[in-house]
Amino acid sequence: MATKTVAGKPARPQPPTVGRRPKLAVWKFSSCDGCQLSLLDCEDELLAVAGAVEIAYFLEATRAEVKGPYDISLVEGSVTTVEDSVRIRKIRKQSKTLITIGACATSGGIQALKNFRNVKDFVQTVYAHPEFIDTLTTSTAIQDHVPVDFELRGCPINRHQLLEVVNAYLNDRRPNIPRHSECVECKAAGTVCVMVAKGRPCLGPVTQAGCGNLCPRVDRGCYGCFGSKETPNTASLAGQLQNIGLARPEVRDLFRTFNANDEDFRRESESHDRV
Repeated sequence: MATKTVAGKPARPQPPTVGRRPKLAVWKFSSCDGCQLSLLDCEDELLAVAGAVEIAYFLEATRAEVKGPYDISLVEGSVTTVEDSVRIRKIRKQSKTLITIGACATSGGIQALKNFRNVKDFVQTVYAHPEFIDTLTTSTAIQDHVPVDFELRGCPINRHQLLEVVNAYLNDRRPNIPRHSECVECKAAGTVCVMVAKGRPCLGPVTQAGCGNLCPRVDRGCYGCFGSKETPNTASLAGQLQNIGLARPEVRDLFRTFNANDEDFRRESESHDRV
């Protein structure tokens, strides 16, 4: 049985059976498909991956299906329906190694905003026939339902990190994925701090690196797409955000975007709900 991911201590990948190409499956739950598209965006590298593994199930790319069990499963998307919760258990049983990819799968995604409100109110407001909508009251991460061997963060994921994780699995080693903050990427790239220099809100100090310094290098604050870094001091950052002029509701909303249900981000945002 695989071991549940512990923050900062990913389980070691399990090697495939010797003498055959390992079977790779890619599964979709509630999501926008962006992380699966990141795999397709690998282009030339994907050819090498396809040569090293048997792509047994990947409906975003092919209709071909090969029955399990699977050596490695990549899972995109959150659990938002009863059917999702049943299906992920079946996938877990068929998978030697299960890796969640993207903010939806690792923290519930942007759709986890419904976790903070009455879902029935949303359904009544949005849909002309709410009686046809069948959904759970929450959007939750895959690891809230089954053991996960490794979590790959991002909205969307970094394709180079994805290749690193697959390569690590194929070579029976631990993936080399950083857990430090986005600020480290800013410093490495020589990007001027947008919060210090220009007083703009930025979640970089508490967000895990991985995007390649995407927003700060175009003069925008970090939106927290990769979720919380290892041991983030969210309370200290929240205080600084208030010092540059944000009201408590604005600080709350800044932590409630792509990773709203991330444990550290959720706890900090909820502290600003209280007067």
